[in-house]
Amino acid sequence: MSNPRVQKLADQIKVITAQMLERRIKDPRLGFVTVTDVRLTGDSREATIFYTVLGEQADLASSQVALDSAKGLIRSTIGKQLGLRFAPSLTFVPDAMPENARHIEELLASTRDHDAELAQRAAGAQYAGESDPYRHPDDETGEVDDTDDQR
Repeated sequence: MSNPRVQKLADQIKVITAQMLERRIKDPRLGFVTVTDVRLTGDSREATIFYTVLGEQADLASSQVALDSAKGLIRSTIGKQLGLRFAPSLTFVPDAMPENARHIEELLASTRDHDAELAQRAAGAQYAGESDPYRHPDDETGEVDDTDDQR
């Protein structure tokens, strides 16, 4: 959706859809729905509307049914308000972003716990050999034997 005109249309569709859901759609099955994004095909014939619903899985399912039943009214309103000859067909898709964010937060918390456990184990650890296994020029002889490095 790199076309600026298509992007502008998608933004306008997002605003109109959100206003419709807030003011005109009075379906009792419709939960607290937030329109998060709209993706429009390059020819502006199909719009995918991403949304989230506050609540449980049952709220999501009933809101999906309500959105599908209001699809025609929302589509015709979009066509009229934007002055489009062909209003795009609408597809409502639950946005997976909150679920993905929650999963990432859980992974980060698990990683923090694991790192803390490793740090606790490493606190009392000692080296298997000497703490510094490398030779230094100030060792017993005062010189470094570098005959292996010569070619």
